[in-house]
Amino acid sequence: MKKTLKIMVVALLALGLFACGEKHKITVEELREAQSTLFNENGRLNEKEAPGVAEKYLKYVDQNPNDTAAVKWLFHAMEINVLLKDADQSEKLCNQLLEQFPESRWAPQALLTLGSYVYNDQLNDTAKAHAAFQRLIDEYPESDLVDDAQKSIEYLGLTPEEIMTLIMMSKMEVEEFDSDL
Repeated sequence: MKKTLKIMVVALLALGLFACGEKHKITVEELREAQSTLFNENGRLNEKEAPGVAEKYLKYVDQNPNDTAAVKWLFHAMEINVLLKDADQSEKLCNQLLEQFPESRWAPQALLTLGSYVYNDQLNDTAKAHAAFQRLIDEYPESDLVDDAQKSIEYLGLTPEEIMTLIMMSKMEVEEFDSDL
């Protein structure tokens, strides 16, 4: 009798631990609800809520790695970290996206975001930015973002004023050419 009671107690404890250890399965509805808290009524990032939202997105990705929507939520988690200026986490999530979902439509956008906002703007690392843009061009030559990557390489290291001058000069050359016709 005592042996049976011990077995039942151990079984109940094990069952209790197992039940407590179960992870809550994140739903798409929860993701959308979390997403609605990202920005305040003025359209500004809610910096208090944003890390939790990104964490929820990543939990969904971990729980649903084969879901076709997982890559979208991973990309959005990366975007949140870019907005929070967390360069290390942004880079980590971009690399995760490129490893897990290299063929997704989000992969070229992740590289462009990484090169532009993380390496160039946040870290001022033009060499890494150039490498990210070049990777986009080399690995995704059919992407609509190739032209943006090429222009980004052309403008690396320039101030906004220098970029505007180049754009204006380019427009003036086109207008002169058109007027000659």
